[in-house]
Amino acid sequence: MRRTVAPRFMLSIATWLCVLLAGGLWATPAAAYKPEGEMRFALYVTISPAWFDPAQVASVGGTPFWFCFAMHDALVKPMPGNPMAPSLAESWTVSPDQLVYEFKLREGLKFHNGDPFTAEDVKFSFLRYKLNILQEKIREVEIVDPYRVRFHLHRPWPDFMTYYGTLASAAGWIVPKKYIEQVGDDGFKKHPIGLGPYKFVSHTPGIELVMEAVENYWRKVPHVKRLVFKSVPEPATRLAMLKTGEVDIAYDLDVLAAEEVKRDPKLRLTFSGGIGSFYLDFIEQWDPKSPWHDPRVRLAANYALDRQALSEAERLGASPPAGSIIPETFAFALPFEPYPYDPDKAKRLLAEAGYANGFDAGEITPNPPYFSLGEAVGNYLAAVGIKTKLRTMERAAFQQDRAAKKLRGLCICVSGRYGNAATRLEEVVVSNGTFARGGYPDIDALFKQQDVETDQAKREALLHQIQQLMHERVMFAPIWLYFWPSGLGPRVEEPALMLINPFPWAAPLEDVRLKQG
Repeated sequence: MRRTVAPRFMLSIATWLCVLLAGGLWATPAAAYKPEGEMRFALYVTISPAWFDPAQVASVGGTPFWFCFAMHDALVKPMPGNPMAPSLAESWTVSPDQLVYEFKLREGLKFHNGDPFTAEDVKFSFLRYKLNILQEKIREVEIVDPYRVRFHLHRPWPDFMTYYGTLASAAGWIVPKKYIEQVGDDGFKKHPIGLGPYKFVSHTPGIELVMEAVENYWRKVPHVKRLVFKSVPEPATRLAMLKTGEVDIAYDLDVLAAEEVKRDPKLRLTFSGGIGSFYLDFIEQWDPKSPWHDPRVRLAANYALDRQALSEAERLGASPPAGSIIPETFAFALPFEPYPYDPDKAKRLLAEAGYANGFDAGEITPNPPYFSLGEAVGNYLAAVGIKTKLRTMERAAFQQDRAAKKLRGLCICVSGRYGNAATRLEEVVVSNGTFARGGYPDIDALFKQQDVETDQAKREALLHQIQQLMHERVMFAPIWLYFWPSGLGPRVEEPALMLINPFPWAAPLEDVRLKQG
């Protein structure tokens, strides 16, 4: 007998008749409003068409989910108050041996081009998704009938729903099989079709993306008729557009812009975040010839940083200093106190390691666009004798080089990976991780052990052991858990920031609202 994970609702005959008369089980209920107006967002990045395709999201991080929540929908996804909310799947069950997950799909839904949504789209979407760990774990995707699909695993895997039902991946976000087979992957990026609350209107590269409300969206009718996402990399320009009313929401302002918003009575300042862990990655710690190979040197770098002062200077004190690259709110996280600021201790550690006069550490490359943070960290390191040269890169080039493992020296890296402690470890700690440059055999063995452990308490103990070893070996220098300021214009009633916690951006987008009148 299977246990039900999401509720199935029993409807009386009278209820069924009412539903049928209303036009179908999943027809959108008649709303007391129609979508109106246009809400404009100033984004801090240049929009990549690859982000319009859930299959391309893989482990890039949270940013591409802006477009998933707009134009697409998932079988299961985080929603307000529910980290795994039934969406395109009305329910799902797990077999007693934990080898089979069965999803019952909502019936009567259509893609934006009118194609019906069926189990064929679910299987097609999963098979084209680019994340090896999922393809390795799943033995078969079985279509039981047009509205029922089963995932057969090779062996029990406690993180299947973590990867399939949260933002740890986009494998559960559905694209139209028939349409993509007609237009191809490139055609899909030029004109994406989805099941979400907003449909694609136009994309002007480097300028803006325009989307329009889908009035029969199954969950609810969106409040705003049109959304415009504008690419505005410069924070000063985002502020200027907010002040003139050219945009309604300006994401990720720097300190100067945020303070100006606070002084303007027509504008509001709000903070969101809680998912991005900023840390110093000692890329060359695996090279026996590098000073970073000595854990005392890595420990010295940790004591050299004044994390609270960095937060005050860079983010108005909103980003709390971190003692780990894994947020404390994550399942299986082992909390650590942040290293205190102690430059004298840092100098003593360097002297013990044979670097009493310091050393040249080469390049320090911050994750774009956080160049001022990179400069500040470099100054703290220089104060104890660790000399660095700031290297700035365009976002796309940085991501490409990091994925290709071409960066050298130090990296101020960011992990925005969702899920739990294991998903973060899999990305940067395990030897074959997406961004890992090395590893430890004992940590790799413990990770493999926890990956198949279905007893929660035993699994937690294994993951805590890994995190303790990471801390003792000083694999990283955690900086902060990122919270950042955004500016809201006078027309905004509900920006939907952090309605899904910890998703720092506007979502669900059908919930954003403009003031009336």
